[in-house]
Amino acid sequence: MNEQQLLEAINQTMPFGKYAGRKLLQLPEPYLVWFHSKGFPAGKLGEQLALMYEVKLNGLEEMLQPLLKR
Repeated sequence: MNEQQLLEAINQTMPFGKYAGRKLLQLPEPYLVWFHSKGFPAGKLGEQLALMYEVKLNGLEEMLQPLLKR
């Protein structure tokens, strides 16, 4: 993973579900834990959700907040 991939994941908008329209970094941790237990979707979105799970699991969300594009 590189810096550009991290920036893309942070700023990716959730395309479906209860939290559609939110940036992936803004998804609640329990939602990402649910995905982790059920399985992330295939493809790029799944990889990005898995990354956001790791970010939240390791307490890095606050550090990455300034990188969100408004």
